[in-house]
Amino acid sequence: MGLLSSKKRDDLPWKDLESVEQLTELLQKAGDKPVLLFKHSTRCVVSSMALKNFETDWVTGLDLCDLYFLDLLNYRDISNEIAVLTGVIHQSPQVIVVKNKTVIYEATHSAIDAVQVQSLLKEA
Repeated sequence: MGLLSSKKRDDLPWKDLESVEQLTELLQKAGDKPVLLFKHSTRCVVSSMALKNFETDWVTGLDLCDLYFLDLLNYRDISNEIAVLTGVIHQSPQVIVVKNKTVIYEATHSAIDAVQVQSLLKEA
């Protein structure tokens, strides 16, 4: 993966977030199984580094949440709707985790921490 890339690791179960309808549906279903939203700008070095670090630290096979990837350059309207529906102000890169229709984790830039997210989800 190049430094400025939207390519995601193939061994992580990323689902692309590509419509407001899909967002609304997944947030409504974020009950017992949380959802993680990763907002990524493919033109930003910081975002690419945050994605790379997240993917490197994410332990596969735990099935603690569904992973959703949002390409901000192509779907800025979805990012705007995430802010409306969650109350979390848009930033990039950004990770938001929703469980039982409540934001239980949000972080931006270098504060995005896959280990912390997984620890939180194991306890929840």
